Amino acid sequence: GKPGTIGKLAAGASQSELFAVLPDGSVGNAIRFDREGRMFVADYKKHNIFLVGPDGKNVETYFHSDDFNQPNDMTIATDGTIYASDPRWKQHDGQIWRVAKSADGNVVGEKMTAERPMSTTNGIDLSPDGKTLYVGESDTREIWSYRIDGARLLSAKLVKRFDDFG
Repeated sequence: GKPGTIGKLAAGASQSELFAVLPDGSVGNAIRFDREGRMFVADYKKHNIFLVGPDGKNVETYFHSDDFNQPNDMTIATDGTIYASDPRWKQHDGQIWRVAKSADGNVVGEKMTAERPMSTTNGIDLSPDGKTLYVGESDTREIWSYRIDGARLLSAKLVKRFDDFG
């Protein structure tokens, strides 16, 4: 109904209902679910990734970084690792973040390195085997694939360039 809220549309319903309210000033963009059914929300205004409880009442900060430009879209690997696009719209560039639990159970995030400079990173997804990351770049209207090696994105390949937004 308004920025900072998440609605839920029940099967067969024609009207959504309020599901969750994000902390003041936060606005969600991407919503993804992990294999356990946990809901993650990228908050592009306040630089967070939230974990939302199953009833929508408990919204906790899963990861925050002041180094985020504005986390935009996400994908989640089978091991729970989150990959988030992080565009800088005004500079026409962006980056990808890798967010995962470390051996001690703490959630840590790091900017991934890539062999090529990226344009405005936006849409993102994983291949079914989880070894390839696909990244859409809004300004160039291109989709690139990268082989994932820890926090490195390797073997950049142009998958598709779109001539227009149609």
